[in-house]
Amino acid sequence: MYQSHQTGKRIIGDTTNQSGPGPYIMAANTLVGDKVVNESGDDLGTLKHIMVDVVGGTIPYAVLSFGGILGMGDKLFAVPWGSLVLDADNEWFVLNVPKDRLENAPGFDKNDWPDMADERWRSEVSGYYGPAAPQSMPFI
Repeated sequence: MYQSHQTGKRIIGDTTNQSGPGPYIMAANTLVGDKVVNESGDDLGTLKHIMVDVVGGTIPYAVLSFGGILGMGDKLFAVPWGSLVLDADNEWFVLNVPKDRLENAPGFDKNDWPDMADERWRSEVSGYYGPAAPQSMPFI
């Protein structure tokens, strides 16, 4: 379904008929709430937060919400920003992870966040999603 993801592109779809900002530079708040799917089209949840490394000037993670009903019982997952591809046509993100792998990923509760600056935690998260996923993407 998403063969373009394999080429390493960060944005797929028709980017020529865009009006206003995007898809290359976008306000973070316009991305929060976007759907996230895998390459098979399975729903993996929604983008809840975009985490900014203020000191390093990078976006290390996107936080996904998955599971639960109406926001109750959902689990949060920090996914390396470099693992996501924007599908400009569908206005959602693609994450190359099978649904069952995400269900078993290291996650956290919305009231008990991990220390995302901890190098051991960062290594665990980036290792889970594979070496092809960079830990962060620099700001433009």
